Formats: sequence, structure tokens, C-alpha cells
Amino acid sequence: TKVLKDFYAGAAGGSSLLQGGIAEEMKQAAKDPYTGMQSENGGIIGFLEVVLSDFARLEAETSTSEDSAASAYEAFMDESNEDAAVKATESKHKTDKKRDIDAETESLKKELDLTQEELNAANAYYDKLKPDCVDNG
Repeated sequence: TKVLKDFYAGAAGGSSLLQGGIAEEMKQAAKDPYTGMQSENGGIIGFLEVVLSDFARLEAETSTSEDSAASAYEAFMDESNEDAAVKATESKHKTDKKRDIDAETESLKKELDLTQEELNAANAYYDKLKPDCVDNG
């Protein structure tokens, strides 16, 4: 912007970009030299300053947005990792509990089978003794 400020500051003279000998001829030919639109809303310098301030504002908003998104991501990842660890522990406990219950069920089934065999043997012995003990006459 310094180059443009220097140009427009010297634009009132009308020959800021002209070379040596031509400058004198051009001064005589031009009655009103081009001074740019410096009086209307700051001209090109004002425009560039607005662009610069817009860029600075946009950069600040973007940085803030990125920082908040990064912190939200970190919080989400921490929560997700914690949740995954809790679920893995719960799954391990449930698997262990299921294994214990299955083992207990198998043991109870074996005990039931043995008890059923004893009952069947007792009933068979009862049926064998029944005719000797009961008087049918």
C-alpha cells in the first residue's frame, strides 16, 4: 500500500509515472492532471484498507472457529475413548459372569442327572419290594 500511497500523493503533479523529457511536454498538454478518485470514499487506498481489515477480521474469526472446533474434537475424542474403555470393561465382566453361570448350570445339570438316577433306582427298588410288603388277600 505504501507504493500506491506514494503514487497518489504525487498524482496531483500529473507526472509521477512519466519519464524524463516527455514529462515537460505532457505537463503543457494536460490542463487538469489525473488525480484519481481520492476524494470519494478514500479511493484505492481506502478500498485496500477495507480489504485488509476484512481479511484481518476473517482470519480472526477463522482462527477462533478452528480453535473451538479443535477443542470440541478433543473433548469428543476423550469422551469416546473413555466410553470405549468403560464398554470394554463391562463386556469383559459380562463375559466372565456368563462363563461362571454356564459352568454353574452345567454342574447343576449333572447333579440333576445324578439325582434323577437315584430317584429312578429308588422307584425301581420300591416297585420290587411293593409285592412283598403289601397283602393282596
